[in-house]
Amino acid sequence: MEDQDRDLHSLLQLALNKSIEGRELLSSQIAQLSMERDHELSDQERDLIAQILEKLIHEFEAPIRSRLSERLSRNPAAPRALVIALANDEIEVARPILLRSALLSDGELIRIIQHRSRQHQIAIARRRELSEAVSDELVGTNDRSVITALLENQSAKISEAALSYLTEQAEHIDEFQEPLVRRHDLTSELANRLYWLVAANLRADILAAYDIHPTPLDDELEAAVAEVANDTVDKTNGPRNMEATASDLARCMAAEQRVNAALLIKTLRQSEIPLFEALFEEWSGISMPRRTEVLYGPGGEGLAIACLALGVSKQDFATLFLLTRSAGSAGRRTSPADLSRATRLYDQASRQDAEHVLRSWQRNEDFQAAVEDLEIAKAKRG
Repeated sequence: MEDQDRDLHSLLQLALNKSIEGRELLSSQIAQLSMERDHELSDQERDLIAQILEKLIHEFEAPIRSRLSERLSRNPAAPRALVIALANDEIEVARPILLRSALLSDGELIRIIQHRSRQHQIAIARRRELSEAVSDELVGTNDRSVITALLENQSAKISEAALSYLTEQAEHIDEFQEPLVRRHDLTSELANRLYWLVAANLRADILAAYDIHPTPLDDELEAAVAEVANDTVDKTNGPRNMEATASDLARCMAAEQRVNAALLIKTLRQSEIPLFEALFEEWSGISMPRRTEVLYGPGGEGLAIACLALGVSKQDFATLFLLTRSAGSAGRRTSPADLSRATRLYDQASRQDAEHVLRSWQRNEDFQAAVEDLEIAKAKRG
């Protein structure tokens, strides 16, 4: 008897066996034969085998369908129609196929995401080498468990737009933060936003649990994030502008002599405005764009707080106030009332409070924004 005849005879014998074991063996042998002889089968024969198998599997209990799913999940020659049927079965049956079968197209995966259970979606989120289209569909479920599984899947391709959206969502969904931080495909901009967000959340937890002042805590958090983020250094070789030159000169001057109010006043009187601004930044630690607000803010409150924190005398503060008003207002003179209001603030604030304010101004803007967003979100929830 030829091999083909023996196979047919064996299948006919099994078809007469109505037991669960007989049905399982029949389906397994049909699947095995279709894989081994796939190159010999016509399209019509393949379709017929798939139809037989699809009808057979519905007669089996879930554990049997699960074993069949496990067998077919790793075989690229498995009948596609049967694989798709198993992928749409209950999750214990579908899981091996959803996790591993290479026969499922993006379109089929997307349809399963749209029409099957959360557990089906989580299984798909854990597949290797997911495409951006499938990842976008998973993000669109807005299910935290599904999205967390996707983010933890380092082999999944996730579009920059989806990652940007999820970074924003991480502001109020803590589960997204850690897997996002661990992803290798975050842009440096998104990574920095996320680092500061994580730091802001950690800050809130520590302040809630321990009776400590936020200033030293913020110092440590900022230093830790700067280490992790490895702040990017501008390596462009283009022409250097006046501000860059003034910054270099200010650094050199600060290294050779102590920056103080007298040096700032002298520089201002010589109309060296870029150098004055760079020296003030070296001394105060306040960088752009906040530096401009502090130096030239209409009421002078920022300058009053900065000078008080830096130990500038009241007389030198008044001089700096008048000179900066002139520099920042195209030569227009400041009224005595403006000076009076600014010096009153200088007199009324304590130096310790001013130092805490100055320290907050020195902080990374992304960190500050993350802290503020978190506090706003908590206030809304409260």
